[in-house]
Amino acid sequence: MLRAVVDMGFEETTHIQSETIPTLMEGKDVIGQAQTGTGKTAAYAIPIIENIANDVEYIQAIVMCPTRELVIQVSDEFQKLLKYKSNITVVPIYGGQEIGRQLKALKKNPHIIIGTPGRTIDHIKRGTLKLESVKFVVLDEADEMLDMGFKDDIELILAKTPKARQTIMFSATMPEEITRIMKRHQNQPKRIDVTQKKIDSPKIEQIYFELQEKTKPEALARLLDLHNIKLALVFCNTRRKVDTLVEVLKSRGYFAEGLHGEMNQNQRERMMNNFRNGSTEILVATDVAARGIDVNDVEAVFNYDLPGDDEDYIHRIGRTGRAGKSGIAFTFIVGKEIYNMRRIERLNETKIKRSMIPTIDDLDESRLEAIKNMISATIDKGHLSKFINYIETLVDEEFVTMDIAAALLKITLDRKNESYDNSMNFHDYSFQETPKENFKRGKGRSSGRRKGNFRSGGFDRGESKKSGYNHGKFGKDKHKSKENKPWNKKRSK
Repeated sequence: MLRAVVDMGFEETTHIQSETIPTLMEGKDVIGQAQTGTGKTAAYAIPIIENIANDVEYIQAIVMCPTRELVIQVSDEFQKLLKYKSNITVVPIYGGQEIGRQLKALKKNPHIIIGTPGRTIDHIKRGTLKLESVKFVVLDEADEMLDMGFKDDIELILAKTPKARQTIMFSATMPEEITRIMKRHQNQPKRIDVTQKKIDSPKIEQIYFELQEKTKPEALARLLDLHNIKLALVFCNTRRKVDTLVEVLKSRGYFAEGLHGEMNQNQRERMMNNFRNGSTEILVATDVAARGIDVNDVEAVFNYDLPGDDEDYIHRIGRTGRAGKSGIAFTFIVGKEIYNMRRIERLNETKIKRSMIPTIDDLDESRLEAIKNMISATIDKGHLSKFINYIETLVDEEFVTMDIAAALLKITLDRKNESYDNSMNFHDYSFQETPKENFKRGKGRSSGRRKGNFRSGGFDRGESKKSGYNHGKFGKDKHKSKENKPWNKKRSK
């Protein structure tokens, strides 16, 4: 286990891990309350693996997750921890996957099952999943499962397992319904709450911008370029807006894909793999992704639309600043949404700084610094004789070397600025007068970031019992008259 943990890059335990692992190793039940990105999967996976009897072939542990995406991610985490324990088997079960494959895997009597409530109940009714020998039950993201309407399923699954089991529950929030369920099904659980420990709080810089709806795509592009962001999550409130924004980003040369409830399983898995390995640099998503994505290297989160639910703001920005790293969260505010932003600040006892969208001059300044670094690196590498000879030829034709260098810089910057709309003025849309803050500039984008072919993928909450859930938190797109209008009109040359 220690070898596997080292291979995964862990250097020290998080608070939830340091408190949960010893408790579970002692055989006690646990109620864990922790924000996303605190390492809670390893907190319960390590003790379960260490206590699995690998000399017998029957199901000894079952982990319940709200979405198929989280099932896949938790299964991957278990597989990494089992790198040097090949005699322990894990099987994920979820809707959207071919049932025949799952039936075949279950016949081999795996040790650990990780599944969504809906598909787990399906297998129980078929008689293909028997839980009478289970020693560990985990409810991961319990509050989310209740929000999705899985209360009865959870109760049924718990009833099918032995009373002498170890029951582990993790949740970002602790509504009364969860407390009642745990009182019925846990035995004197230890409650572990690390949500208030600042040392575990992600280091996330939070900034908002006041602008007009039609200027959002331009603002997004400028911020991505100024900060040289290589991996970003952009949240929209509807799937229609996700699709539209993905097309806008692709037309500007970004590697972007969409994530919402209209994609099939193969598309989702391909898209998530692309995002994890960096071939997709911008993932545009609805709130269905807020609790399902576990990628530690997300540099920035964009609230392209302010979420309708204040709690979703925290879930969104929690996708960056993970595993002890720093992150940044940008939020776009239109008109009277500023009042909702102020409410979010009060409820979460946080301060979100106001700033201004960078100008083209800001972008040029950032890029010039990047070009300077590229020039320095190229000179160090050498092999410039051919180009020096050509410059000398130009000088012989009565050009000045300084003018030649300036012209090359201008050509480079003009090419990079081709996709920007210089006519947009972001500084006249403020809902209230606020002094302009100094904008923190990052390194410029490299010249090779914008390339050709793009593919789009998708996401699905999967088995939610609430009608219309796959269309976002508020059902199907109600404001079609606004969202059907194209955002980027063709600009006259």
